[in-house]
Amino acid sequence: MLLQKLTPNEYVESIFSINIDELRKRNIKAVITDLDNTLVGWDTPDATPEVMNWFKHLDEAGIQVTVVSNNNKARVLHFCEPLQCHYIPAARKPTNQAFKRAIEIMNVRIEETVVIGDQLFTDVLGGNLLGFHTILVVPVKNSDGFFTRFNRKMERLALHWMSKKGMISWYNNKK
Repeated sequence: MLLQKLTPNEYVESIFSINIDELRKRNIKAVITDLDNTLVGWDTPDATPEVMNWFKHLDEAGIQVTVVSNNNKARVLHFCEPLQCHYIPAARKPTNQAFKRAIEIMNVRIEETVVIGDQLFTDVLGGNLLGFHTILVVPVKNSDGFFTRFNRKMERLALHWMSKKGMISWYNNKK
């Protein structure tokens, strides 16, 4: 059922709510993360000091990171180069090519990897279709780029329906 593929394994306030020690205990060796409205606002060009620190903590824990974004190469490269992390721009999520490429680059297995993102129809669906552990975060900003606005409307409908059916308990229907 499609709604099950849209349901994340976890839902957290932000990337900073993810317990890196818990990831290590679960033998997680890699993170595939979205960029826009997951790590920083969609209109924020650079990593914040907090995001840089989060990447540093992941690295210290032995956890690799690949940023997988539907945004263009210039945007993703500008953000990722200072962080010295792997990246895949123009990913066409939720299709599976970029996710498969990310685990190939990091030389890890699906069960050793988590997918983090702020959208059900790209990040969560793409991760779930391949069997990754998925973590949905609250979007960093309340506004979105042009192409994301439609997805957000569909996402609200899906979340409302899943909440009504008892599939999720964390969604606030007043959003």
